[in-house]
Amino acid sequence: MDIVVRGPEPTDSERLAVDAVLGPPVSAWAGGVRDLGREGRISLLGGSEARSQRHLLLPALHAVQDRFGWLPPGALAHISRRLTIPPAEVHGVASFYQLFQLKPGARSQVHVCEDIACRHRGGLALERELRERHPGSEAVDIHGSPCLGVCEQAPAALVLRHGEKPGGGAIGGATARAVESAIESGSYPDAGLDWLKWAVPQSLHPEADLALLARVGRCDPASLEDYRRSGGYLGLAKALALGSEATIAEVVASGIVGRGGAAFPTGRKWDAVAKAADPERLVVCNADESEPGTFKDRVVMEGDPFALVEGMTIAGLAVGARKGYLYIRGEYPLAVRRMEGAIKAARAAGLLGDAISGSGVSFDIEIRRGAGAYICGEETALFNSIEGQRGEPRSKPPFPVQNGLFGKPTVINNVETLVNIPLVMREGGAAIAAMGTTGSKGRKLFCVSGNVARPGVYEFPFGITLAELIGKAGGVPDGRPVQAVLLGGAAGAFVGPAQLQVPLTFEGTRAIGATLGSGVVMVFDDTVDLGDTLQRIAAFFRDESCGQCVPCRVGTSRQEELVGRIRAGKPLGSLAEESALLDDLAQVMRDASICGLGHTASSALQSAVRLWGPGILNGAKLVDNHG
Repeated sequence: MDIVVRGPEPTDSERLAVDAVLGPPVSAWAGGVRDLGREGRISLLGGSEARSQRHLLLPALHAVQDRFGWLPPGALAHISRRLTIPPAEVHGVASFYQLFQLKPGARSQVHVCEDIACRHRGGLALERELRERHPGSEAVDIHGSPCLGVCEQAPAALVLRHGEKPGGGAIGGATARAVESAIESGSYPDAGLDWLKWAVPQSLHPEADLALLARVGRCDPASLEDYRRSGGYLGLAKALALGSEATIAEVVASGIVGRGGAAFPTGRKWDAVAKAADPERLVVCNADESEPGTFKDRVVMEGDPFALVEGMTIAGLAVGARKGYLYIRGEYPLAVRRMEGAIKAARAAGLLGDAISGSGVSFDIEIRRGAGAYICGEETALFNSIEGQRGEPRSKPPFPVQNGLFGKPTVINNVETLVNIPLVMREGGAAIAAMGTTGSKGRKLFCVSGNVARPGVYEFPFGITLAELIGKAGGVPDGRPVQAVLLGGAAGAFVGPAQLQVPLTFEGTRAIGATLGSGVVMVFDDTVDLGDTLQRIAAFFRDESCGQCVPCRVGTSRQEELVGRIRAGKPLGSLAEESALLDDLAQVMRDASICGLGHTASSALQSAVRLWGPGILNGAKLVDNHG
């Protein structure tokens, strides 16, 4: 296809930003100059090569955004020529993501979290103050943001600085002064061990029983030597000695299931890919942790990056993959830097690349940065994003184990699942299976936030009760009572005070109509207006629906309108009729949506209405119906 791109020509700096990612153009097909002597009158060089590089579209867009703070039309046109992608498709991808700006922006972009963990702890007030202090500023742009994954230090802000030396970092317990200091200095409080110790309260207690979090806040995350001294890479050594089949057998024996929410048996997934007929297989780590209230994967990548590299490498060995992709959400700049450093160090030490540790096994990892799209946490949407498409989910079947990234059999696991793997290999599958309960084996990371004294990531074997976990987090400050707990994040469910003795297991939460999901445990005391929280959840799903399928696109919009009507005291008919309409919308989205976003968009709202009645949507303090 001969694509003619009309529009502004790129400036030299725009061209350089794109070419730094894509390399110099090899022909006129790919944005170079026609060489009649070499190519003749029809350009024969570079067309198919350029099309095969479509997976570099997202990195190219990031390079331009990082350099200029927005995506100038000339740069987009150059990307279109370089990758032989129609301009409309380049624009369609660029406009899909929240972090990409299509209009001129300031050098510094401040994203202030206004989601459920931060809004009740000063996030909305912080956003207002920053807007008042920087009205119409050409130097700073202020944006309201969905969850930034820094819930343990609410309110949170993310500062991104653009230019020849772009940078960025998160600010926890953010104030206007702290944000402005970061803008001026270019330094961020998220770089030291104190940041990690805050995130893992158990790390302050040497006697704490930690395995997955044992190094976080205690070891230098940039040091491969520190990692190896603490038992790192013993799991890979054992896997290399055992070989693929026996390694998968250990994972199967451990009984661990996916920790991202779907809870699919990890060993079964690996075995299916290992037995695929196609010899080219891939490993993908889903680190697009965007569920409101979830921050465990961020803490692991920032505090123990080599554990994830080791876990991905063992997965590659087990299924016969030579390549892995690590997809990290764009709001995690420190995690990206830590993972880049760990991958580089592992490669230099012969622990990634060709002939790992002198064996016949080869495996390497490539990082892809997301750009602000919750839907890309869905595995097939993530594949499309890596491939340079809009991050929209695919219909299933076929499943990723058969037809995944680039159409190849693919193992996709999240960060927490993969950092369990070195532990499984070191201790043996049987030892892991002996922990927890019959239906929930091993250890689990819980993201505890909201109205607790010590928010953070906690690690316990499955089976601790919700009340015990809240107690471990210091309980509710000032002795106030628990009004509600949100389990599993915005896609999860609310539970009331009468359900605090539920064991935090897959089977325990299912028994009360809730879910563990991604491990969110967000506590609300009696001062919180739950109606405001529910309205925010409805707005979140409306915003984050990719719009591909009608049930979700329309259903999330109608759901938000319904909550807004009740909040405004203008219901259509009675509250009971509005509640019935909410149930109807939820049923249609569950039955007909393409992916899990539509399936779970009403879960939290319905659980709250079941517990407290529809009056809870307008802030009514009602008695727990299960009390």
